Amino acid sequence: QLLLYDHPQNADEFCLKKNIISYTGCMTQLFFFCFFVISECFILSAMAYDCYVAICKPLLYTITMSPQVCLFLLLGVYRMGVLGALAYTVNMLFLTFCTENLVNHYMCDILPLLELSCNSSYTNTLVVFILGAIDIVVPIVTIFLSYGFILSSIFHISSTEGNSKAFCTCSSHIMAVSLFFGSGAFMYLKPPSTLPLDQGKVSSLFYTIVVPMLNPIIYTLRN
Repeated sequence: QLLLYDHPQNADEFCLKKNIISYTGCMTQLFFFCFFVISECFILSAMAYDCYVAICKPLLYTITMSPQVCLFLLLGVYRMGVLGALAYTVNMLFLTFCTENLVNHYMCDILPLLELSCNSSYTNTLVVFILGAIDIVVPIVTIFLSYGFILSSIFHISSTEGNSKAFCTCSSHIMAVSLFFGSGAFMYLKPPSTLPLDQGKVSSLFYTIVVPMLNPIIYTLRN
């Protein structure tokens, strides 16, 4: 069974309107896509906690963020990535694709596959929405709590230099979080029926291409 990508006219290998991928290849791509996106969500929340410790408890930083704690956080991040990716992929495996198998997207994403399926039910859509809410809302809540404590600490810093250093510590992380979660929330925290897939493609470009491309620039300039 083959799934066809619907590409716009483009250059080089993308000049063809339709590119072919196998069903197995599509599910594999979906798994790794979900794994890396979910891992990014939770690693950004772990970085927010790191900023919180650095600003609010600087004297205890080396103890609180010891190599063992960092390893524990990293393993937790990738565990959430694997579990989330498995949940999404298994949910998609229960679907049947019985139409012309033309995916209206440049990759095997969740919402285009739901639209393509001929037996997609309310339950499948609800599972995607709940998983998306967990993978986006939980890290966002963690980030907001961390920055709430950070702002509280900054307001108690009397010197301008201290405030400036605190804001510089968080600036790159805030930019990365805004770009990544903004585009992700726009794509996945809306019912699929209210979001045209053409808008979804544009949103997907941000967290699959633009954000990873900007991350090295953001963090390097900050350093």
